[in-house]
Amino acid sequence: MATPDGAGRTNQKLRTRTAILTAARELIETGGDVTMPAIARAALVSEATAYRYFADLPSLISEALAGAWPPPDQALAPVADSTDPVERIAFACDFLLRGILARQGSVRAMIAATVTRPESVAARPGIRFGLIDQALRPLEDTLGASDPDAFAQLKRGLAVVVSAEALFVLTDLCRLDPEEAVASAVGTAVALTRAALAPTTT
Repeated sequence: MATPDGAGRTNQKLRTRTAILTAARELIETGGDVTMPAIARAALVSEATAYRYFADLPSLISEALAGAWPPPDQALAPVADSTDPVERIAFACDFLLRGILARQGSVRAMIAATVTRPESVAARPGIRFGLIDQALRPLEDTLGASDPDAFAQLKRGLAVVVSAEALFVLTDLCRLDPEEAVASAVGTAVALTRAALAPTTT
């Protein structure tokens, strides 16, 4: 049976952990930079304390974002009745990139951390893959059955385009404003999908 002191310590640990997660979520929602020192300050704990509860920033961000993105079928509900993979992938790409823009501080922090520490890449949520799979579901019994290699290559190509990395190349390096960047990425995703569906000519 837990002693009063033991129960008190357990409750305090839970409150501290909750405070860190809440601070992380609130910081993520601002779209600004997300760092462990900033989260610790917002949670009114030391940075060392934050690291005692979360081994690294990716694991904290990953837990803070749990449930922030809807499941792929819910995300694509507005195009659920469409059997056109081009329309569906355009919607999926737009949905993902706008969600990234709203949370870009945390997304940039996650990318930076996993580039420098590849072993932490498992903490990245990989939202794009579920959205791409859901968007291309109408092709599973057609292209997926007749040419599985081409279907797999289409998914790989889309994973490059329907991504935070592509969005940040367009905004940071190509100097596009966010709306132009989203439109450019959506256009590329649509072009890739149309090319995969085009009949092969000899």
